[in-house]
Amino acid sequence: MTVKQYREVLAKPLLEENPITLQILGICSALAVTSNLSVTLVMCVALTSVVSFSNLFISIIRNYIPSSVRIIVQMTIIASLVIVVDELLKAYDYETSKKLSVFVGLIITNCIVMGRAEAFAMKEKPFISFLDGLGNGLGYSIILIAVAIVRELFGAGTLMGYEILPLVSNGGWYPANNLLLLPPSSFILIGLMIWGIRAYKTDQVEPKDFKLSGHATAPDLSKKELNV
Repeated sequence: MTVKQYREVLAKPLLEENPITLQILGICSALAVTSNLSVTLVMCVALTSVVSFSNLFISIIRNYIPSSVRIIVQMTIIASLVIVVDELLKAYDYETSKKLSVFVGLIITNCIVMGRAEAFAMKEKPFISFLDGLGNGLGYSIILIAVAIVRELFGAGTLMGYEILPLVSNGGWYPANNLLLLPPSSFILIGLMIWGIRAYKTDQVEPKDFKLSGHATAPDLSKKELNV
């Protein structure tokens, strides 16, 4: 493959084929971990590492995996990588590991990781599969980081724990918007992002599954002669 093709595989998931805004995958972690930017960054690194290396390892052994057990093999590789990431977090950043709680473990069931393993890594060579995983991980990270910045900045007036907007409670002028710190706000923000991207890139707008027909008009009986 050419350098241009490698670049395309890496860059497409960032906006054009973003796993969150186009494929609507990985939404649960967007709800759970985006109220704090520092926690979000760790989650992004964790998922990007897992999806990149799972693609790499699955692609390396793809020709030796029986079709009947391929999902089990994929899950085993992904679970092993998640365990490694979780143990590293506990060893080097225990406080963040506690904040992420079970959400690191849930990377095992993340649709992005499983989807890229099945749709791409099982068919392509190792290096291009690694780039595909890296691109999808970065695409996921861009959306989560954007949501986290808005939620933490306008919800708590801070970024990475540092006060940016002087809070009223500390003698400043900004009243904290606790609504943005609630989980549903992440869905609202992601929805607005999807709307904005699809308004800009109209080719991403999905065709309607069905179209409602117009209401039938009842006949005007007053203009007809009724037989008695």
